Amino acid sequence: MNRNWQDYQKEIADDRYYYVRSCIRQNFFPGSEKAFLDIMHDDLGRDCFDDPLHTSCTGIGYHADIVPLETIMTVVARQFALMGEAGYENFISSCITSFGIYTEILATWEEFPETEERAREALYKATGRTLVKPKNLAHTSDVVFHHREAIAARARHRLVNVLTGEPLRVVEHIGCHYAKIFPKSGVGGSEFPYVLSGMVESWGGQCVDYPERRHCCGFGFRNYLVQANRGYSVANTQKKLESMAPYKPDFIVANCPGCAMFIDKWQYTIAEMEGRTYGENGHGIPVLTYEEMAGLVLGYDPWALGMQMHQVDVEPLLDKMGIEYDPAAKYLGMNGKYIGQPASAIVNCGSQDTVYNIKQ
Repeated sequence: MNRNWQDYQKEIADDRYYYVRSCIRQNFFPGSEKAFLDIMHDDLGRDCFDDPLHTSCTGIGYHADIVPLETIMTVVARQFALMGEAGYENFISSCITSFGIYTEILATWEEFPETEERAREALYKATGRTLVKPKNLAHTSDVVFHHREAIAARARHRLVNVLTGEPLRVVEHIGCHYAKIFPKSGVGGSEFPYVLSGMVESWGGQCVDYPERRHCCGFGFRNYLVQANRGYSVANTQKKLESMAPYKPDFIVANCPGCAMFIDKWQYTIAEMEGRTYGENGHGIPVLTYEEMAGLVLGYDPWALGMQMHQVDVEPLLDKMGIEYDPAAKYLGMNGKYIGQPASAIVNCGSQDTVYNIKQ
């Protein structure tokens, strides 16, 4: 049966964004949110308001059955009210879980109007604010996707191996809360998500297909939050890594902060536990956020992007792209002070210890 590709598209505002940060992302990849704002303001000339008054959406507490539905609806209503007070109507979220929460609550209010009225009443009683629903809701990866050709036109580097001239082989990983809960909320839906692969293709790379391409990263909230369950998280990530390794990707890009963090850091864990790495020459496979990928294409300094925070070293990828960087500046803080270098992952393989280049 023929399907109209238009059914898999979504409306993404072109300008004047009200931006809400991610509570966990600022800890995992602190440079990515700043990079997004810099790209929007400095490279694309867009109005993107970073409001210091907004809070966490409390999504992790909600999905962990700690925060009740009525409470998170009131928190979300406050976020939307702040957007209205600031004079914006295009709401964009840095976190995939938050994006799923906002999408779910707007859909609930649409289906059950009485829940919206209760949220409005609770919001006014608690804060004196009035709910203003956004006209456009998007994830920040949607916004970068929307402007991908403008970024390509300003590119200083492409996703191409400068030594061979071949496109870099890229694994794109889509966060579950982006389009699996509400398929129409993501570009391409849950079956054909195009939000990351569209960026990769526009910037010269080639997306790698592999059997577990749509498999969960393994975060799963309670899979990780409950220590006894963390083996499930590692096993899910390992299943993906084992599946993609034969296709020899140059790097992985994800649009969820949890996905990027776990696919990156579980590689260290697996190397420690089993002496197994999945990249070239004993290295892990670098894992990037989409903002880092866009920043590299635009010529941003990798250490200004915060890529020294990754567990898997990114230098092999930088070399392939022909990006110049200062190795001595990798572990310097904002004030130029040395902040310390992580230890290498040393794993016992047979009769001798082998140093795997997860962190050099």
